[in-house]
Amino acid sequence: MSRFSLRYASDLGDGIYAVDTGYIRPQFDACYIITQRAPSSERIAVIDCGTPHSIERILTTLTDLECQPDQVDYIILTHIHLDHAGGAGQLMQLCLNAQLVVHPRGVKHMIDPSMLKAGAIKVYGEEVFTKEYGDFQSIEAHRVIEATDQFMVNLAGRILLCIDTPGHAKHHITIWDQMSRGAFTGDTFGISYREFDTEKGAFIFPSSTPIHFDPKALRASLKKIMLYQPEWIYPTHFSKIGQVPRLYQKLTEMLSHVEDLGISMKKVDNRHELLKIGLLNLYIQELRDQGCQLSDSKIDQLLQLDVELNAQGMGVWLNALQT
Repeated sequence: MSRFSLRYASDLGDGIYAVDTGYIRPQFDACYIITQRAPSSERIAVIDCGTPHSIERILTTLTDLECQPDQVDYIILTHIHLDHAGGAGQLMQLCLNAQLVVHPRGVKHMIDPSMLKAGAIKVYGEEVFTKEYGDFQSIEAHRVIEATDQFMVNLAGRILLCIDTPGHAKHHITIWDQMSRGAFTGDTFGISYREFDTEKGAFIFPSSTPIHFDPKALRASLKKIMLYQPEWIYPTHFSKIGQVPRLYQKLTEMLSHVEDLGISMKKVDNRHELLKIGLLNLYIQELRDQGCQLSDSKIDQLLQLDVELNAQGMGVWLNALQT
């Protein structure tokens, strides 16, 4: 049990705290606070930050940890999708000593987010974008660090290694933390919601959201992560999970099923709706095999957004295969 009273976060051990960002629903979207003892004060890295609406929860958690925003040295983005990075500008304005660490492909979008905003509006629509993401701020160029493959973030002696892991997005990194034997995987190592946990463990599935889904690159990135023999995975959706070799096997199997589903529907009419039906059926079958007792309608409710976005991303991938 944590010695702190945490209102929005869970103590995961090894100085790591998962903050429920409040995006969409409880236990949907997490960011992580890593604390490391230093001679003068605890030093902090924040991995992902949710949307602008999430910043209050991060600040509250810092207060709960008896820390201040000026103790944050790094804000590290796994990638620049807005449920991970939408609040980065606001958080940087409040954490005056922090530097932003992001994949080289994401740097220009953090400095000038206009294209990022336009892309999000295209995917979600203006109304949803305004409600869920609000406004987000640009970040001064001199405060942004390019995290090339194997770039090391030194948090008061604790090394956080940035690994280039495309497949979900071309601008995606995974952060390896030797101290916890854990990998902060954003969306590369799939999505795993705690509502679906059973006696057999966690349910996991790949995230194929628009616009960079690439099964071949994703499979290579998963192998790359497994080279570090992680004991724990810290995905954005949602929080710490173990049994990593089993999860890897399940994730790669599901990825193959997703590929097969997509190829079988590459040229059919009404493809998007059929992909959604096919994905949901895949997820439900796997959940039943795992012993999940939730009703089909409840599973549909919990996975509705993922099914929609994953089908969209598969459509972009299939269109690219035909060119």
